Amino acid sequence: MGAIYRPAMRKDASRLYDIRRRSILELAPPTIPKAEAQTWAARLTPSGMERKLRELEVWVAELDGVVVGWGAIRGDRLEGLYAAPEFAGQGVGAGLLAMLEGLMRDRGFPSVHAEASSNARDFYLRRGYRASGPQTPDGAWPIAKEHLA
Repeated sequence: MGAIYRPAMRKDASRLYDIRRRSILELAPPTIPKAEAQTWAARLTPSGMERKLRELEVWVAELDGVVVGWGAIRGDRLEGLYAAPEFAGQGVGAGLLAMLEGLMRDRGFPSVHAEASSNARDFYLRRGYRASGPQTPDGAWPIAKEHLA
């Protein structure tokens, strides 16, 4: 896919916020009800995105100089992975995930832990993740991928 990966910068905050919001609102239904997707999308404000940039290690995928997806990690946890809806199914998320897993593997983490939404759960299962617990009250699925090394 030709994407370039780089650390996110503060100036990326509004684009990353927009990608997350649109990804949830456009891709999550029909897996989850539209009202549930709206509630999920509203959990993060623009200032919350700026806080993520300060508190997490956030990476972006660029195509032709345009940010088309992003992922965030902290230690051995994947804290978020989103592709712009117009690039869904084109390898943006898979490429970002592989890159982030590589970073964690290089840092000596033997596994990755995350929570998947209902609409993304199969994406992760196809890439070697397994369920690591029951669905949480807010609808997330705990998942893990072992043996990164």
